[in-house]
Amino acid sequence: MGSLSIGHWLIVLLIVLTIFGSKKIGALGSDLGKGIKSFKNELKGNSDSEDNRT
Repeated sequence: MGSLSIGHWLIVLLIVLTIFGSKKIGALGSDLGKGIKSFKNELKGNSDSEDNRT
């Protein structure tokens, strides 16, 4: 009952692909990447504006 083996992870992956489909998972990954990039840009923009104030 410890960690899951590679076989268990492959079965879970197969079930997820069957339920959601590869296109939807790809779109989800793309949206997640855009969100992270936007978040990083906002953090970088905020730190730049703070540096300009002092």
